[in-house]
Amino acid sequence: GKKVFKIDASIPAKDGIFDDTLLGAFEQYFQSNTKLHGRKGKLSDKVKINYDDNVLTVSTTMRYRKKYFKYLTKKFLKKKELRDWLRVLATGKTGYQLRYFNIRDEEE
Repeated sequence: GKKVFKIDASIPAKDGIFDDTLLGAFEQYFQSNTKLHGRKGKLSDKVKINYDDNVLTVSTTMRYRKKYFKYLTKKFLKKKELRDWLRVLATGKTGYQLRYFNIRDEEE
């Protein structure tokens, strides 16, 4: 069957942390790092990755674990040094959302 996974980056995009270049890099990262049959970057037509309206959509007929896309997202955030600010939270069965850690400022 066909599965669609969504990763919603609208919160950091709204604040300008995810600008257009970073969003493009995010999609590119998924294109080149998602594995199919153990090989990176050769996705053929079985895996489609689209970026639309601050939501990255992975539609596939192959079997993927949802957690795999969480892992890729976290890896991307780490690479861009945003891992300290953003977390990947599940929204429903096939979606994730990037949110901020709730940091309470305890200065003075």
